[in-house]
Amino acid sequence: MAKFFSRRSAAVALSALALTLGGGGVAAAQSTSLKAPLDSVQPAAPGVSGGQPQVTAAEAREAKAALKKSVGTNAVPGSTSYALVNGAGGYIRGYDAVSSKKYGPGQYQVVFNRNVVRGGYVATIGTNTECCVPPAGQVSVAPRLGTPNAVFVQTYTSAGVPADLPFHLAIFTY
Repeated sequence: MAKFFSRRSAAVALSALALTLGGGGVAAAQSTSLKAPLDSVQPAAPGVSGGQPQVTAAEAREAKAALKKSVGTNAVPGSTSYALVNGAGGYIRGYDAVSSKKYGPGQYQVVFNRNVVRGGYVATIGTNTECCVPPAGQVSVAPRLGTPNAVFVQTYTSAGVPADLPFHLAIFTY
């Protein structure tokens, strides 16, 4: 009886080893470079670099002027800045936010009076009125290319089509 168990345990051990090596071989054979789907890239507009509209000289001057007006260009760790922007790109209210601009369907820039590069960005579709539930949609946020005190925001319908939607934006610094 002892011989039967030793042969059986050896067979189980060899089977487990074969399955482990076989499974590892399959995983090792898979490509390790992941490519983003084509639809995950920001939609290109005329004069766009990296999916964002180019920063004009006037916008760069405005952003630098906003930084100069602030007491310090860096936020206090643990501070929060925010902005409410309507679907037309109009700046409604906020804290540390200076201005907003609409570029194309669902494309916005929000400028702050301090450097926001090292912050965490959170945005949600939302209105500033008491009466209404905001429209359904999606929003994404990225640092603004070439402008350390601005972010680039894109809004979409639930179907993923760029659309002019109001949003709330918060930036948390550490």
